Amino acid sequence: MAGPPIAPGAVIDGFTIGEQVHAGGMATLWTATCPGIDVPLLIKVPRISEGEDPAAIVSFEMEQMILPRLSGPHVPQCFGSGDFARQAYVAMERIPGKTLYHRLDDLPLPYEEARVLGVRIAAALADLHRQNVIHHDLKPSSVMFRDTDKAVLIDFGLSHHNHLPDLLQEEFRLPYGTAPYMAPERLLGVRDDPRSDIFSLGVLLYFFTTGERPFGETETLRGMRRRLWRDPHPPRKLRADYPPWLQEIVLHCLEIEPAWRYPTAAQLAFDLGNPDQVKLTGRAERLKRDPLTTVWRRRFNRGVAIPRAKSDVAAQLAASPIVMVALDFTDDSQSLTDAMRVIAEQVLATLPSARLACVNVLKLGRVTIDRTLDEEGKNKHIERMIALQHWAQPLKLDEGRLTVHVLEAIDPASAILEFAVVNQVDRIVIGARQNSFMRSLLGSVSSKVAGEAPCTVTVVRPPRVAAGK
Repeated sequence: MAGPPIAPGAVIDGFTIGEQVHAGGMATLWTATCPGIDVPLLIKVPRISEGEDPAAIVSFEMEQMILPRLSGPHVPQCFGSGDFARQAYVAMERIPGKTLYHRLDDLPLPYEEARVLGVRIAAALADLHRQNVIHHDLKPSSVMFRDTDKAVLIDFGLSHHNHLPDLLQEEFRLPYGTAPYMAPERLLGVRDDPRSDIFSLGVLLYFFTTGERPFGETETLRGMRRRLWRDPHPPRKLRADYPPWLQEIVLHCLEIEPAWRYPTAAQLAFDLGNPDQVKLTGRAERLKRDPLTTVWRRRFNRGVAIPRAKSDVAAQLAASPIVMVALDFTDDSQSLTDAMRVIAEQVLATLPSARLACVNVLKLGRVTIDRTLDEEGKNKHIERMIALQHWAQPLKLDEGRLTVHVLEAIDPASAILEFAVVNQVDRIVIGARQNSFMRSLLGSVSSKVAGEAPCTVTVVRPPRVAAGK
């Protein structure tokens, strides 16, 4: 049986309750302290009195199950919870500052500011999805930022965990969430697809860059169902100066069918982090919505409601990695780069949704003044980009799956590692020469990358030449 109402000064399992800081529709939030815990705390308590929404209890149970299983900088740390028999609560880290909701009066934001926010939120979603969780309530009031600028996602009461019972789906037929941000497939009862969060982030980016929500403010089920067949007005219709690369990204997120969106939040973050590399399609130039013939075909396509097999979040992410190939064209390394292409081809052949980033490092001198032109007067940066594109040409990848990057750095290994971290690379393919005086003297780039990379690293060596040849 539930205990008495929470009040300042009450002590629950060692947590001393402070002031109430928020009263929401499903829960209240209180400051708290606890001996031995030196970070600011919040106590979240569900609303369970007579007349309250029964979904509040179920969503709180979901948060109690999910939050303690999450870790990392993109979620609040969990310090304890209590059950409904005595006092239901969750004790968590209190993130300083305000949610993104406080920026609504500033909309539309400058494009560059919105891009940076999008990168950070997409990175947080990618980390959450890697932990088998889909948020399902991404909106401005569920996003905060640490002093390090990393996005923090809060409020997991509507979330889905791939390895836990989904109580919301088991006990309620209607979809729960914030209507303007809800993905179309949610209206069909689909809760196990991480691309639903990508749709929600697309809504947020559209709203923050145009000042208008793509599907309006409607909260009726009938109104929300229109997004099963009706696409939004392209942002460029609302703002003539809207960047084509940004419209490409936003409309890619807002595709009606999940299969047409970015396959992973990491790939979305990659495009937002590298806008000059975004491959423009017909989405980028659109000024009108889809014609009515397309809309009616979608509306009466009953196949969209056919039950589907349960999705596996981890398997879906594994099928859509970002693969980085670090190439060195400074020496006679044709056999090595050819061998690396074979490995890349083998990886990509089994992963049709993978992205390939070809990277070369233009090494800078520590003391000398670096020249941008080579001995023949050609721009080194452009020459390297052309070389990367030429190397990748035999792979015959769609434009949207390939990007080329020339980095400038004193330390090539550090530059490769930084690129991998910033762009959430899943696998690095790098070459290692058999014999090199500098390699034995200073240590190889490949060994440093292999030893320090946060992802899988494949080190490729040139083929051995048979004796006598």
